Amino acid sequence: MHRIDRIDEESQQPAPPVTFTGRKTLVAAGVAVVLIAGALLIRPARTGDDARPPGPTERAASAVGMGAPAAAVDLTALVADREKWLATHAKDDASWAVLGSAYLEQARRTADSGWFPKAEKALKRSLEVRPAEKGNLDAMTGMGALANARRDFGTGKRWGELLRAQQPKHWTAYPVLVDAYTGLGDYKAAQQAMERLLELRTGLAGFLRASQVYRDRGWREDAMMSMEHAAGAAKSPSEKAYTLYRLGELSWERGDTAQALRQYEGALRADPAQAQALGGRARALAALGRTGEALRDYRMALGRTPEPRLALELGELLEATGRGEEAREPYDMLGALSARDGSNGADDDVVLGLYEADHGDPAAAVRRLSREWSRHKSMQVADALGWALHRTGEDASALEYAKKATEPGLRSAEFAYHRAMIERGLGDEAAARRHLQEAMRTNPQFSPLRAPLAKQALASIGEPAPGGPENVEPTAPWVAPELPKAAKPAAAVRPKPKASPKPSPKPAQQPSPKPSSAPSPKPSASAVSG
Repeated sequence: MHRIDRIDEESQQPAPPVTFTGRKTLVAAGVAVVLIAGALLIRPARTGDDARPPGPTERAASAVGMGAPAAAVDLTALVADREKWLATHAKDDASWAVLGSAYLEQARRTADSGWFPKAEKALKRSLEVRPAEKGNLDAMTGMGALANARRDFGTGKRWGELLRAQQPKHWTAYPVLVDAYTGLGDYKAAQQAMERLLELRTGLAGFLRASQVYRDRGWREDAMMSMEHAAGAAKSPSEKAYTLYRLGELSWERGDTAQALRQYEGALRADPAQAQALGGRARALAALGRTGEALRDYRMALGRTPEPRLALELGELLEATGRGEEAREPYDMLGALSARDGSNGADDDVVLGLYEADHGDPAAAVRRLSREWSRHKSMQVADALGWALHRTGEDASALEYAKKATEPGLRSAEFAYHRAMIERGLGDEAAARRHLQEAMRTNPQFSPLRAPLAKQALASIGEPAPGGPENVEPTAPWVAPELPKAAKPAAAVRPKPKASPKPSPKPAQQPSPKPSSAPSPKPSASAVSG
């Protein structure tokens, strides 16, 4: 507009007379100015290819293509846009892959497994149009991510390895592989896949997986630093909210409840629809004794994202505060949610097994978790199965699984408590004391039900007897042992003196012999006295 005003001002100044040729040039220039001004008024200025900010559809498509969280409103726009497009362009394999990934992100945001079959149908349609053998990498990546989201990690591994075999330098194979190997309990392979991912591409997806791998190894500072890098790489509010939620989870696991609460609240400020952060805030508020606020947040979170784990946590908080009758409602919800997820191909066996072990039928929990162990040998499955075995009185077998859960490195107060109680059941009070102390050091408020039980158990076991364990401190004063005397060194062997030369017939004085490198013989005492 400033340019148009300037042109108008200049046009008001008297123009010099022009020739016929100059008049035609002036008319052409005026037409060009009008056209340019109209273009500026109709379309805003751009830099590069297009300086306009991306719209909701573009933002969501970019996020799901990068494996990053997307905002709910953007996802809704993307789903509607691709569904409309595909109604008349059914052979567009790329759009089918984008739609499948958008459905999968909807499942993650809403914790509604009903999106899984839709995602599977869209991704398989993309593979029908363009098979995996012809390099449909986006659909293959989506199928691997879908399998991992359903906790079918064996299938996720197969898709990830197929993608890696076709395109070893295509970075999207490696987040799928990290998640799959972690779920299968192959932590060494997960670390190798993570390192390869960071070689190929640094950014949000890589830093998230690095933090996950470091956490599983027990490297808590590295896990925290990698998640902070992920927060720095986040671009959208939904990405920032997700990384802040994960930072809150890391702070919670190490017992820093106040810091965890700040991180959860930061996530909710960035994205008020981040229901996982709402559940995390409920957990932290309960640990700080703010039970009323915690119950409010749990119910709000379950209303937005009905997850089985949140239902179990709410039920246990109600039970811990003496409201056992009210706890039946979230426990019943947990069963209904698990049945729904099972019908949609999702696996909630670990959460359901823990519920059955503590609040239902421990024998059923053992059967359920034994089947799960045959498929997924992760630390989480080992811990849950060991605890279920303990609840059925099989402590000797339970200890083997508790060791598999605690020895790879993950610092978990829940895992340490489970192992301690198993060891106590076996009569090993020293080991039980050690692991109860570890649980209290890691997170003294790890559960509203089990943290008080851990404190009571530690108090009942008490401290070890003074003087240390048996046979560590000697009963008699220490006496220095009599050591053998060192042998005297052997006398040095002296070289024999050389024979004196025969006397010369001349009575003249004998010349002095040439100096020799050998040591001269020591003169005898008689020679010295003479």
